[in-house]
Amino acid sequence: MTPDEFVAARTALGLSQSTMAEALGVDQGTISRWEAGKTRIPPAIELALATLKEKLQPMSESRRPRVLIADPVAPEGIELLRRVADVDVRTGLPQDSLIAAIPEYDALVVRSETKVTRPVIEAAAKLQVVGRAGVGVDNIDLDAATERGVIVVNAPQGNTVAAAEHTIALLMALARHIPQADASMRAGKWDRKSYIGTEVRGKTLGIVGLGKIGSEVARRAVAMEMRVLAVDPFVPVERARALGVESVDFEQLLMLSDFISVHPPLTAATQGMIGAAELAKMKDGVRIINVARGGIIDEAALAEAVRSGKVAGAAVDVFTSEPPPADNPLLGDPRIITTPHLGASTAEAQERVAIDVAEQIVDVLEGRPARYAVNAPLLAPETLQVVGPYMGVAEQLGMVATQLVTGKLEAIDIEYYGEITEHDTTPLRAAVIRGLLRPISEENVNIVNAHLIATSRGWDIRETTRASHEVFLNLVSVKVKTSEAEVAVSGTVERGQPRIVLINGLDVDIAPERGMCIIVCDNEDRPGMIGRVGTLLGQFDINIQSMQVGRRARRGRALMLIAVDEEPTSEQLAQVEAIDGIYNVRLVRL
Repeated sequence: MTPDEFVAARTALGLSQSTMAEALGVDQGTISRWEAGKTRIPPAIELALATLKEKLQPMSESRRPRVLIADPVAPEGIELLRRVADVDVRTGLPQDSLIAAIPEYDALVVRSETKVTRPVIEAAAKLQVVGRAGVGVDNIDLDAATERGVIVVNAPQGNTVAAAEHTIALLMALARHIPQADASMRAGKWDRKSYIGTEVRGKTLGIVGLGKIGSEVARRAVAMEMRVLAVDPFVPVERARALGVESVDFEQLLMLSDFISVHPPLTAATQGMIGAAELAKMKDGVRIINVARGGIIDEAALAEAVRSGKVAGAAVDVFTSEPPPADNPLLGDPRIITTPHLGASTAEAQERVAIDVAEQIVDVLEGRPARYAVNAPLLAPETLQVVGPYMGVAEQLGMVATQLVTGKLEAIDIEYYGEITEHDTTPLRAAVIRGLLRPISEENVNIVNAHLIATSRGWDIRETTRASHEVFLNLVSVKVKTSEAEVAVSGTVERGQPRIVLINGLDVDIAPERGMCIIVCDNEDRPGMIGRVGTLLGQFDINIQSMQVGRRARRGRALMLIAVDEEPTSEQLAQVEAIDGIYNVRLVRL
């Protein structure tokens, strides 16, 4: 039976992928692979379909799926759903009422108010898809949804333009003192001399983070004839160049920019990434915009830099604590423009997320894949048994590679060795991409969307399978090539536990754990190196959990891996790196 014949048979029976999976006793992921032609359809399925045809009546044309709108969404999305389904708008339902109502519905639409808990999903006998009209899915139990074969979709692109336009609006408000001049006029003054602005044409805008929003800001700034610099090591130089942007390092961006706008996610690596030291390196009179996340810029340091005149002005839409307390240092200074997290607050953005989610719900109800599914389909049991244990180590390999690499990304290679190559390695690829992104992005990566996310970032990912490895029964290897270097990390599973066994060709043995912090020292192999590093960490009151050294040859290049209980500061790492014989030091957080 061909994939097209199977799809035609399922459609004739009027069954969704999830219902067909239940009827045939397989998981929905298997149905998806059959229909995509990735897995051969067993001959017995043709007989099973014929039996189903006898037992089931095809869905009558009058039978339309039912959709429950549980939170307020834009009417445009509701109207789109009503073209193909019966839609009930019942907002503000308490949890017990939602549990009582949900068994009758094929789809559920929520925003942030309604909690889609495990009891809700377990009560939803017909539910195929949950749509979140927005980005975050913290209010949805993804594990429960995945276990029941319920697809969860969101709208990660819907707010992009709104946030980019708000950034440009704040940039222009800074350049021309618009809020201050408006306040002066409202106070009955006519003061032109105090509000002489600056043109943005010909000025340099530095963008930290060239993701979806950062890229849209860049396009608009280029159109205003600004010179645009950007720092984002995981955006290839070619992609930046296509946007009309110069790819530079962080130090250059700080020193050369007249305006700086930050757009990375808030992670351990970006928390406080612009503090007093970074502000001191900037041009006198620089202007700073933050429409990303509170905490990326040190609020107290920024307020002090504005007070001193080092920074001519700042525009802040996000805060470490929201709403900010009255004593927040950014409030009250007329040179600092503040807005209450309005980046995504436009009528068009709300309409767009509603339409994006509605379109995906229609796709799922009609048996098509969703663009932005945020949970992975269940794996076939035979694949899960062999490949499943390696998904964790594959993600950890990506996380380590991201944090060890320097320079501009050029290529990513993934190699699979051993028995795992006899199965579908798509889950392992998705896990590697998730790991590569985890330290630098908030994107939820899974089997469904991994390829889309990698493509959107311009990543060149090459995969190779090899039947065996000279040492390990199964091995996953991730190699990241940049403009400056190449980092290779390999891992396996031993006695059910993930192990990182090779870093840049050197033998290591790390049992990675969530929350582990590792200092990685590239150094000369010579007497006293371990003692000097250990003594210095002791002076910092940093406790060493474990230490190991990998080397290629006696008194040659070596790699020192030190797992610590306390995370060192950047200043402490700099002191370790200053030890004679150490080439560089990296901090890896798992």
